Amino acid sequence: MASHGPCQLNADGPASAARAAAERAARDSYGRLVAYLAAHTRDIAGAEDALADAFASALAQWPTSGVPQKPESWLLAVARRRQVDASRRRRTADAAREHVAMIEDERSGIAAEEGFPDERLKLMFVCAAPEIEPAMRAPLILQTLLGFDAATIGAAFLVSPSTMGQRLVRAKARIRQNAIPFRIPDRSEMPGRLDAVLAAIYTAFAEGWSDAAGADPRRTNLASEAIWLGRVLTSLMPSEPEVLGLLALMLFADARGTSRRTAAGAYVPLADQDVATWNGDLIDEAESLLLRASRFRTFGRYQIEAAVQSAHCARRRTQRIDWPAIRTLYEALAQICPSPVVSVNLAVAVAETDGPAAGLAHLAGVADDARLTDYQPYWAARADLLARCGDFAEARRAYDRASGLQSDPAVRAFLMARRERLGASLN
Repeated sequence: MASHGPCQLNADGPASAARAAAERAARDSYGRLVAYLAAHTRDIAGAEDALADAFASALAQWPTSGVPQKPESWLLAVARRRQVDASRRRRTADAAREHVAMIEDERSGIAAEEGFPDERLKLMFVCAAPEIEPAMRAPLILQTLLGFDAATIGAAFLVSPSTMGQRLVRAKARIRQNAIPFRIPDRSEMPGRLDAVLAAIYTAFAEGWSDAAGADPRRTNLASEAIWLGRVLTSLMPSEPEVLGLLALMLFADARGTSRRTAAGAYVPLADQDVATWNGDLIDEAESLLLRASRFRTFGRYQIEAAVQSAHCARRRTQRIDWPAIRTLYEALAQICPSPVVSVNLAVAVAETDGPAAGLAHLAGVADDARLTDYQPYWAARADLLARCGDFAEARRAYDRASGLQSDPAVRAFLMARRERLGASLN
């Protein structure tokens, strides 16, 4: 194994320092490492297993040997050797070719000493290949590039963890069985794969965005990583309106990221945020991207969602929220991309234009959808509309449900405070 020289460890806690360094490497470089390891073999599961072994070795060795100056390169070297051993044991023609390729990498030392190529975008398009079941393309990208577990992915796509886990295993096997090329596809192939790539980037952004307080180390930097991937994709496909739309959507949201909490850490809903604290440069960039996208006269999900965010950001100039425009946009989104999530957002907009009873009636139209059972925004919206309609007892139950499903302590406190303000009539 190449030696890079240990960094100084905290003498009081070498195991803790080693664990922190390994977690940081996993958080910052997991997807890059998996993508590089899978490039020769097309065996994503094997790459993940080799990397898991490398992390286990790090936790065993670093407390005594010290954290390497280049932890990612150390992990990569160990994982590649695990792959070489695995290919040697298989003794097949394919394994022999992989073995030669990996030995050449080892001989050249490029990855270990000079930094290794960022293969993440290639892996994203591999996971979105036609051979992969359409519903599994985005989840597969999320697991392989960002290390999401099946439970997190299942929650994002309203699927049980066990079902999602089984589907992910099958999808990885299909990549190897079909020998899907590990490359950026030709431009003629990209449109068929793009939806899954965009969905994965947006889901990653949403996961990072939902952890406003930075309490979950697994989500740290996810939002900025998603924006980076969006920028890379925009440079690769500058004439694809949905790519421009997605980047605009993320920038609109990121522009008000610091406004979602008070100095004391209390949650501030969008309607109550101080527009003066929003990042004007990011909003202007997002507006420019959205305008570029509109010139192609082909409208899709991300452009519409970005337009919703643009309507909210217009409050900087008008001092009011244009709910009729937002409702129209959600109605359009419901036509091209119907989902329980869109229905909940549309119900909120209907309530702002036609009153809370109308919004509640719209929510009732999707209440039987089993996917909403554990969907926290549905219960939060229902609680608010019930309270505004004067049905305090049902509102209290909905607030209890929403609070129980909310992992963010600040948002949970906000919901419980709303519940308590309903007054004695709830009792």
